[in-house]
Amino acid sequence: MKTKFFIGLFTAILYYGMGHAQNSETADTLTQQLQEVVVTAKQPATKLVGTTLVSTIPGSNLADIGNALDVLNQLPMIRVQDNEVTVIGKSNIEIYINGRPMRDEQELQQLLSSNIKKVELLMAPGAMYESTTGAVLKITTKRNFVQGLSVTDQFQLQRHRKWSVMDFLSLSYNTGCWELFVNGLINHNNTLIKGITTNSLIYQGKETIVGSSNNNVYPTNVGSIKAGLNYAKDSQSLGAYYRFNPERGNFRNTGSEWYDDDPAIQDEIETQIKAHSHLVSAYYENTFADKFLLHFDGDFKSSFQNNSVATTYPDASHPDVNSTDKRNSTLWAGKIYLNFPLWNGEFTVGTQDSYTHTSLDYKMLNPEVEEYIPSSLTEAKQTSAALYASWSRMFGKFSLNAGLRYEYVNYEFKVNGERDDDVSRRHNLLTPDISLGYSFNEESQISLSYKMATVKPPYSQLTGSLSYVGIHQIEGGNPLLRDERMHDVQLFGMWKGFMLQTDFTRSLDTYTSVKQLYPAANLQLLLHPVNIDLTSFSLYLVWSKPVKWWTPDITVGMYRQWLELDGTKYNRPLFSYYFYNTFSLPGGWLITANISGYTGGDMRTTRFGKSLFTMDASVGKTFFNKSLTVKLSATDIINTANNDWTMNTFGIYVDKKQSNDNRGIALNIIYNFQPYKSKYKGSSASETELNRL
Repeated sequence: MKTKFFIGLFTAILYYGMGHAQNSETADTLTQQLQEVVVTAKQPATKLVGTTLVSTIPGSNLADIGNALDVLNQLPMIRVQDNEVTVIGKSNIEIYINGRPMRDEQELQQLLSSNIKKVELLMAPGAMYESTTGAVLKITTKRNFVQGLSVTDQFQLQRHRKWSVMDFLSLSYNTGCWELFVNGLINHNNTLIKGITTNSLIYQGKETIVGSSNNNVYPTNVGSIKAGLNYAKDSQSLGAYYRFNPERGNFRNTGSEWYDDDPAIQDEIETQIKAHSHLVSAYYENTFADKFLLHFDGDFKSSFQNNSVATTYPDASHPDVNSTDKRNSTLWAGKIYLNFPLWNGEFTVGTQDSYTHTSLDYKMLNPEVEEYIPSSLTEAKQTSAALYASWSRMFGKFSLNAGLRYEYVNYEFKVNGERDDDVSRRHNLLTPDISLGYSFNEESQISLSYKMATVKPPYSQLTGSLSYVGIHQIEGGNPLLRDERMHDVQLFGMWKGFMLQTDFTRSLDTYTSVKQLYPAANLQLLLHPVNIDLTSFSLYLVWSKPVKWWTPDITVGMYRQWLELDGTKYNRPLFSYYFYNTFSLPGGWLITANISGYTGGDMRTTRFGKSLFTMDASVGKTFFNKSLTVKLSATDIINTANNDWTMNTFGIYVDKKQSNDNRGIALNIIYNFQPYKSKYKGSSASETELNRL
């Protein structure tokens, strides 16, 4: 019945939108001409410049689609799911808005599509970016010289298995060369995830089953208050802002655990989260002597999170298990670079430095469990200093980009106040990159690039503490993880409406999750990361070309890896496709219908189940000279998304049947009065460290 309801609802909406558009003709000649302009609105003109895909948004059918997430989801090579942006075939994505990295997903929700000028996708980032960066997404907004007060309000009401609501209000006052701004966000999000996990292994010479079921409810309340100023005059600009983010969460799980043929034991898990963070960011930019561009960024971030976890067994004699953990993190960072012309090209030289301090105080309050999951106080400090230089030049139809980055890293790890020399390390890293492109004409280009990178694991994976998951299950990090050394060769080509992207990657000491036996008095299964060597190859073919008021975007691809761990091979290829459609109709109507699917295949040590057909759709309309946008959207309409996976490591076979909260419907309402362009040109001084924290 629910499936029929969703299909029927969207059929009615699509029919009404198309019917209204087709019947809104008028005898007025000017109106007819304006409608024709809307009908023939084209997909953003996307072209390849070196190794960068550049899409122009104004005048396209995406200019009034809603916010930046809506725009990105309809562009080639980019996909958005659950407000998370990914680039097909790439990992470790950095997103920049007007020259500054995006610091949280709300920034894309807050940016209106009507304010976007262009989107640039750097498929082979150079030395100016962290060596871990797989792709860079740069969004540039349109210039707006509005003086006085600007107001924007975005409201979203969403229903999946639970209700969620979000409202964002932005105020800006522009006078002369100054901009003063303040905005606030409140977001109540609630999800429900169900699943069953079965672990099969040989324990003490016999086949053993350890299973669990979960019914997780994740209600969270997140707020944000941000205030700052910008100044821009002639060739100089500067700015600063302060942001405060509080968060409260109360996660609840009702499930069960079982061991072999023993009766299942009911369990209840409640996690209370209290967290907040402070961020201060400032920048200065100046162009002097008509050719030298100097840019500086500085950041300070402090964050705190306090978690309390209680696991109870109402119908069993098993004692309750309680634990707490407190995490404190501090970051100081600075970045400065100089850009100027050199040898008929463009040269950039700069430095990027940071100091990070994070501590985790974990306390296990159950004496029996503490025998194998001890309380601990872990502390990590890292000092990082980098020098980089890059040079780019055009040689007729050829383009060349070359860069070199040197990094010094001093990492110190302590457990209960004592330095761990096996984990603490000091590195001197040199990472080069080079790309060569050739342009046959405006519609045909090709580029080849090589990059070497050093990828540092997130701090959450380096922790030595363990977490109680169930009577026989533990999760934790691995402080012995080594940094990954990665070599990547990429070929990217574009011919008319076709694009081809291939990647060959060799990763030494990358990390993956495994489950294995943990030494304890009784059976304990530990899920944690370990280092592996991995070779992978990916190939994706894209076609996108406007057909009157319809713009299709078709992507087919394949990912194949070569990995062997403990005698088991994980080499099954994964094939995927995306068929995205945008319909631009008269009267301000815009409709999207997106279909996607993938076969089962291996990624690292995880084998994903197949999901051959899923569908999302939306219908929206603008009112009052485009100052009001109303959009209704639905995800996973026919409820076919698959979230199942298996893992087979060190003699333990894990089978996860999971039903995520994918299917739902949302109403978005956007109102803007005198929309404005933020003049903030700062960028995070150490975006990778922010992400690792």
